[in-house]
Amino acid sequence: MSVFKRILQFVRAVSARVSVEDGKYISAHLNAEQQKIFFAMSVADQVHSLRTAYTVERLIIEDKRGVDREFLIRCALLHDTGRRAGDLTIRGKIFAVLITSLAPAFAERLEINGNRALYIYHNHAEIGARKLQQIGLFREAKIIAKHHAPPKPDDPLELKLLRLADNEN
Repeated sequence: MSVFKRILQFVRAVSARVSVEDGKYISAHLNAEQQKIFFAMSVADQVHSLRTAYTVERLIIEDKRGVDREFLIRCALLHDTGRRAGDLTIRGKIFAVLITSLAPAFAERLEINGNRALYIYHNHAEIGARKLQQIGLFREAKIIAKHHAPPKPDDPLELKLLRLADNEN
């Protein structure tokens, strides 16, 4: 990811707000139990997930292949639920991104030695997938668990679109 994109992500994170319209969108696509998990994320992650969902909708229209629209929007809204508010602050995320990019072996040692920010940063997909399984969203959990895994040729279209949308945001 380019430096410009990272700076843009930072600006979006510190200025993140969920609008009334965003709230209506969330209510239209997530039930009360799912919303509870969504709203447990930091506001910055909520806004990132909303932007990812809006991008997914655009990609679905552009792609024109048979995609379960509601399923994919739900995946986009819930893809970062492995990061609860307070688990990974903006400073913690900046640290995790930088140390992982600049010194991956050192980052791995820090994570093994209990650095919570690095653990959450590297494992939030699996953590979120487990949360979703607990509320019966097994299909969504399967996609979300793999959204940061290296792409494979046989990945489902929904996973490919989620990755694209996530990377754009």
